[in-house]
Amino acid sequence: MKYSVATLLFLFVFSTVLLGQQPSGGIPYGNNPEAGHYAEVNGVKLYYEEYGEGAPLLLIHGNGGSIQGHGGRIAYFSQHYRVIAADSRSHGKSQDLGDSLTYKQMTADLNALLEHLGVDSCYIWGQSDGGIIGLRMAMDYPDKVKRVAIFGANLRPDTTAVFPSIVQWVEETMATTTDERQRRLFALMKYQPQIATQDLARVQVPVLVMSGDRDAIRLEHTVEIFHALPQANLLVMPGATHFGAYEKPDLFNSLLEAFFTQPFSTKATTDIFK
Repeated sequence: MKYSVATLLFLFVFSTVLLGQQPSGGIPYGNNPEAGHYAEVNGVKLYYEEYGEGAPLLLIHGNGGSIQGHGGRIAYFSQHYRVIAADSRSHGKSQDLGDSLTYKQMTADLNALLEHLGVDSCYIWGQSDGGIIGLRMAMDYPDKVKRVAIFGANLRPDTTAVFPSIVQWVEETMATTTDERQRRLFALMKYQPQIATQDLARVQVPVLVMSGDRDAIRLEHTVEIFHALPQANLLVMPGATHFGAYEKPDLFNSLLEAFFTQPFSTKATTDIFK
């Protein structure tokens, strides 16, 4: 898959700005004083917002994103869930300490936030980098996770997982940007994650592995993740990019709701004929 520089720039703007323009019913998601709070976790002030009641559902944004991008998702799921949305460290309204970022640290932050909120376990949805963090939550803090859905996640940053044009874009941005925060965000994509496929065997909860059929992540890599997980379902969204959850919100929300509420099954066709 080949992306032009203009397309890549659009993707970054889309992920950091346009995804915030979701239907909100007038609620300023991501900047709502009635729902927003700060929690001191692992030496950083993490900003989060809560909406609705019911089983806890943690929403995790992607690289460069924030709670603002969850507007449509919050409006839908807060009808039946206690939705918890947080800005990762150095994102949105959370504190930026100026240090290097790691997915492991960002995962530990969210675990500490759940501890702060008295949440013993929750459902999780993560977009892109949020999907990586969602997998890490299930690996590092398994008791905190009921089920996790990921969209456009990867285990490694090289061209076996990510299309070469995306890798090239990240490298060129790292080499040319003078914005130190942007450099640290892109360093996440250049050097991380580094998750061994076999380590996914540690994930014992149901996982919905999702991708767009025109994603930035190679389809074969998404399938690799699916096969490595002990309990997983695979969904490839037709006519969708890396941002399929936002491009087709009605379809995505219904699929996510079904995954969270319906009995989980890994029955194969061969099991039926046995």
